[in-house]
Amino acid sequence: MRLRRNSLALTAVGLTAGLALTACGSDGGGSGSGGDDKALDGVSVTVGSKDFTENILLGKILVKALEAKGADVTDQTNLGGSAVNRKALTSGEITVSPEYNGTGWTVYLGHDDPGKDPKALYEKVAEEDLSKNQLKWVGSSPFNDTYGFAANGDLAKKEGGFDLQKMADYLKAHQDATLCLETEFPDRPDGLVLFEDATGYQVPQSQIKILDTGLVYTETAKGACQFGEVFTTDGRITALNLDLVEDPGVFILYNVSYVFRDETYSKNAQTYDALAEKILAPLDNKKMAELNAKVDVEGDSADKVAEDYVDELGIT
Repeated sequence: MRLRRNSLALTAVGLTAGLALTACGSDGGGSGSGGDDKALDGVSVTVGSKDFTENILLGKILVKALEAKGADVTDQTNLGGSAVNRKALTSGEITVSPEYNGTGWTVYLGHDDPGKDPKALYEKVAEEDLSKNQLKWVGSSPFNDTYGFAANGDLAKKEGGFDLQKMADYLKAHQDATLCLETEFPDRPDGLVLFEDATGYQVPQSQIKILDTGLVYTETAKGACQFGEVFTTDGRITALNLDLVEDPGVFILYNVSYVFRDETYSKNAQTYDALAEKILAPLDNKKMAELNAKVDVEGDSADKVAEDYVDELGIT
């Protein structure tokens, strides 16, 4: 989930040197039609993504779909964190990348409470980012891949499960317990602070262990961490010895859209709209977790899972 929606704390250094500046597409492309098999013939598109499974998958799915419509696609998925992707998009080094509305509202646009209505949040983010940055948000997924916590499965069974308050109370009562987090989560405005404000427990540094994304899941499953930061559509939650901590609505919305440079989007708007709708509409939490698990649990490549999904959708 993405680290995933990263990276507020990361700088944009290290952006892949070989990224080619994205062409805006051929003038002959017109507005395009989702029903035209080669509506994007001759159009150049560079697709980026962040560096965690779900975002890579969403990027590669778009790569396959654009190729099916005849586009000349440069695959720059797995670029790095949020800061790297955002800079690549605003500078024109990539044309489009998948992004979460909660990240757009809080991190990129610098606002606080995004509210609890995904449609309203999408509209607010889309309007402001287009007006201020000429970035066009296209489509919106049913799934909400928000932040959350998982408890070690054995501990959860022993304690009868956890919600956020019970988790905070457990950490307070067991000062030797460990909460495993990704690098930037303690500092994000949509991260640990929301848990602390909601529960009244300020997690001390002595209880925090910073790990890479994959290790948070495996170390929590093994019991080396009593609790770990997770993303709620991650397939490893059901595959490993983990139990999702119940969230009454503390963490904010993270439905996903494809964010295009508007100068590119406007040349083939109908085609991009149709593809985004086709790709995102079936992706509820269950389906997205299933696709994530094919990579993280079953060991399939992101390319294969993306290609299979595009075939399943009948995009040709």
